[in-house]
Amino acid sequence: MESTLTQERQRARAFLDRLPEEQLSAVSGLLESMLSPLDRKLELAPLDDEPLTPEESAAIQAGIDSLERNGGIPMETVLADFGLTMDDFRKVAEGDSPESR
Repeated sequence: MESTLTQERQRARAFLDRLPEEQLSAVSGLLESMLSPLDRKLELAPLDDEPLTPEESAAIQAGIDSLERNGGIPMETVLADFGLTMDDFRKVAEGDSPESR
């Protein structure tokens, strides 16, 4: 399945590479319209290029150190704190949440 998807992506890229400039703009707009609303918002979001403060760097390093010492928390445990299961999580990830109905 993955190789078929990879082949399709390569084939689509080959078509894009052969398009004249004026058609490329139209295809780009079409592809953008096919993205999910979240993907479109992320595409338009400005890049966060502000430098980290010393406090932020220290907090990040503290988190990394904690993970190296203690390991992470299993996803199942985090979800259970919210009364959810991995099946619930997968349904939401696939777009089958109560909000999407």
